[in-house]
Amino acid sequence: MVQGNAELELVWDGKATLGEGPVWDHRTGQMIWVDIMGQVVHLFTPAEGTTRSIAVDQKVGAAVPREQGGMVVATEHGFHFLDAASGSLARIVDPESHLPNNRFNDGKCDRSGRFWAGTMAQDDSGTTGSLYCLDVDGSLRTVHDGGIGVSNGLGWSPDNKTMYYIDSPTKQVVAYAYDEETGVISDPRTVVTIPEGEGFPDGMSVDSEGMLWIAQWGGWQVGYWNPHTGEKLGSIPVPVERTSSCAFGGEQLDELYITTASVGIKEEEWDKQPNAGGLFRIKLHVKGAPANFYRG
Repeated sequence: MVQGNAELELVWDGKATLGEGPVWDHRTGQMIWVDIMGQVVHLFTPAEGTTRSIAVDQKVGAAVPREQGGMVVATEHGFHFLDAASGSLARIVDPESHLPNNRFNDGKCDRSGRFWAGTMAQDDSGTTGSLYCLDVDGSLRTVHDGGIGVSNGLGWSPDNKTMYYIDSPTKQVVAYAYDEETGVISDPRTVVTIPEGEGFPDGMSVDSEGMLWIAQWGGWQVGYWNPHTGEKLGSIPVPVERTSSCAFGGEQLDELYITTASVGIKEEEWDKQPNAGGLFRIKLHVKGAPANFYRG
């Protein structure tokens, strides 16, 4: 365990098919996350204990707040602005209209307000995924052109000089030298490798001390890792096999919210994980950084 006194709490038992991409909006006091297969963006308000769900007409891999209001989403048909009030989508760009089997899977904004998001094959076949960066002027840059199996977790070090990235089938977290001014990444190196029997790295969050919190899909846990040494410092056991992502939230940014998935669970397995697809929360001994919003 990471902290003996902390208890994992189920805050929403909606049984998402594929919960993903949590991000805390400190302006509204809401945790935003998506159900990719359910084609829904959820907004959980802890002060009220309520969840509002916005249905969209396609699979949605990530949703991030926009500084001027609303959200930007990465879906199976590219990047869109989402009007949170009406639920309407306004298309920005679709870089993979020629790849109908692909969809976006996860994404996050950097400190300069750029939106990074990557793709994967919808049937998990091959390495047809890519990584993109949507700049604040609406232009799109291809960071990795193909060769990615399942584009997943993103994060930046506290000094903003390193970007972390996960391609799940590799079971690794790769660190890049990151240029904040240009958004260019270089010099990749592997900093964490998930051992056999502990699942695959999925979504990820970086705390204020620069440590990584990695949802381990198939591993029943969120792992707590030191990217400077590759050492696993601890873990948060989660009563769901398919733990998908995590993000810091709450007024003090010391609560870790954890998304999970129910996809693929057989009928006889529900007794072992009745809260699969739920949203969980645990209070930690460290804090995260405020989420970055899209500035375009």
